[in-house]
Amino acid sequence: MIGRLKGELIEKRPPQLVIDVNGVGYEVEASMNTFYRLPECGSQLVLFTHFVTREDAQLLYGFYEREERTLFRTLIKANGVGPKLAITILSGISTAEFVRCVNDGDTASLVKLPGVGKKTAERLIVEMKDKIQALGLESSSEFQLSAADGPDMAAFEPVADSRSEAESALIALGYKPVQATKSVEQAAKALGATSSSEELIRYALRAMVG
Repeated sequence: MIGRLKGELIEKRPPQLVIDVNGVGYEVEASMNTFYRLPECGSQLVLFTHFVTREDAQLLYGFYEREERTLFRTLIKANGVGPKLAITILSGISTAEFVRCVNDGDTASLVKLPGVGKKTAERLIVEMKDKIQALGLESSSEFQLSAADGPDMAAFEPVADSRSEAESALIALGYKPVQATKSVEQAAKALGATSSSEELIRYALRAMVG
């Protein structure tokens, strides 16, 4: 089990990133809530990780906070929730907001996430409530990701393909191509032509699940 990585962030293309650890590049998939908090490429980084082995692949998932990994590991134990859907959930909603949805029985907010239908939302609320309480997640305010927690978006160099990168990230998270394109176009109009992919993704996700 690979539980932690410490090295140089050498590439980030949401929702994937690469960390160089002593000359070995580890490909990691992360939730967007983690992505928003990443430093610039070339910086040192520590991520808590979860390693998944399948017949056709070996996958590594990374989290900026240990608590987010704890919720991820709890989510994938729920019936019908695999790592991909868990990452999608943690990308479209903060840990604190997910806890609130479970405690309040708020299926309406959960079904806005791709891959989460009404039955899945209801099942998540039933299965996760006791687990969340056992982990003490319901009272931890530190999980809430606010705008101040993210990196200074002005520090990101705008790239020509930021829109296509944002669209690809949303599609990878489970959104339909038409929905991803429309949401990114709306985000670009609202934020401006020089917006980074991270800014576009964040705006689009908030618009779709807010």
